[in-house]
Amino acid sequence: MRTILNVIWLVFAGIWLAAGYALAGIICCILIVTIPFGIASFRIAAYALWPFGRTVVRDPDAGALSLIGNVIWCVVAGVWLAIGHVVTSIPLFLSIIGIPMGVANLKLVPVSLLPLGARIVDND
Repeated sequence: MRTILNVIWLVFAGIWLAAGYALAGIICCILIVTIPFGIASFRIAAYALWPFGRTVVRDPDAGALSLIGNVIWCVVAGVWLAIGHVVTSIPLFLSIIGIPMGVANLKLVPVSLLPLGARIVDND
């Protein structure tokens, strides 16, 4: 079932979300200072491609630099990304088939708000 949902997600939303996050990652990797944000964007892009069967967990070893980076990210991009995920999940919840897609879109909110110090792991 996960594979079917992932394929449907990939066709209707995953490709576009992953492309956007990958483009942001490429732009962030231009400057040396923003490379951690670029890496985080690439990680989110991979998660946006295939979200079913995976989850986000916080890394307990993340230090103060990830906290500072998350604050900067949240102010500059995180709030807008989270709002975008919530707004795009609302129409998905209107159809029966779209409900799992809306849930997957909402699963992207925490990692889009605070990407540094987060790991994406399999549910198994």
